[in-house]
Amino acid sequence: MALHGAAKGVCVSIRVACRHYSWENSVNLIKQLRERTSAPMKDVKAALVDSNWDIEAAQKELRKRGKVLASKKSSRTASEGLLALAQTPSKLALVELNCETDFVARNDIFQHLALCLAKQALSLDNSSSSAFHVGPQSFEDLTLNLEHPKINGETSIHNAITEVAAMMGENVRLRRGYVMPTSPHGFISTYLHTSPQPGLGRIAGILSLQVDDGKTQAEALQRVGSELAMHVVAAKPLFLTKELVPSDALENEREILKSQAEASGKPQMAIDKMVEGRLRKYFEDVVFMDQKFIMNDTLNVKAVLDNLSKEVGSSVRVVDFLRMEVGEGIARQETDASETVAQVA
Repeated sequence: MALHGAAKGVCVSIRVACRHYSWENSVNLIKQLRERTSAPMKDVKAALVDSNWDIEAAQKELRKRGKVLASKKSSRTASEGLLALAQTPSKLALVELNCETDFVARNDIFQHLALCLAKQALSLDNSSSSAFHVGPQSFEDLTLNLEHPKINGETSIHNAITEVAAMMGENVRLRRGYVMPTSPHGFISTYLHTSPQPGLGRIAGILSLQVDDGKTQAEALQRVGSELAMHVVAAKPLFLTKELVPSDALENEREILKSQAEASGKPQMAIDKMVEGRLRKYFEDVVFMDQKFIMNDTLNVKAVLDNLSKEVGSSVRVVDFLRMEVGEGIARQETDASETVAQVA
């Protein structure tokens, strides 16, 4: 059998290191340990040699070395990764797990960890009845029970992330998350964009709806709710209603529009009309209820909800919405990313 490149060099060194150990058994152990850990071949071989070819001891040694390796990589920018979603009848949790490359984000171990983190986030709680942010510190006292062929058992969240970082050879970090309780007589609709498997995606749109009558038609609510969650991903609303637009943001926009209108040289009355007209366009761009519906741009979102209310025979309203995207804000070295959570005052 022909061997090439680095693999040939490793195999030659194995022969030298294992004069007392059969060549066939050596290769077998290396293969087994690589399958267990996904560590580089040279590290697998070195750990086995140092552990006198005891595979359990070698795996433990790789974990120890991996933690050191992971800490060295922790300062590197991790702007790729996945959003993971988990849901129960009473709440939803969404977390962002970052890595350095899209290649690692496609790895099944990384994806398994992300989904486990989302499930654990469901255990987080606070006194708020609306969506709330959770940071890495919120997970410090939680443990994970991992059930993956290459990484399993109960461990702290910090150790699980460190171990996966070592296996992947990249900086891996839990960046943030949100937990959204289900409102009374309500439900949560979700949409995940670029989803490699259920519960994972690169962009998430989440919508919490409340219905006055809890016995309404669930099928219609789910259908329109899913479409509106998709709308959140595509249209990127910043505020739920006009009333929730901060006064300073509104005043700043008004000043910009006024300056643009004055440049036209038209009379003041015409300028005022231009500003108000452009302000309506601003609301259509950033206010969820005023945006044109992506599935039918002859309607705005408010009209879609009015039609849904008529269809189910009960008033339907949006309580919260959330849009999150992997890596947003990281490239600009911003600690506060641009995801928006809106709620009715």
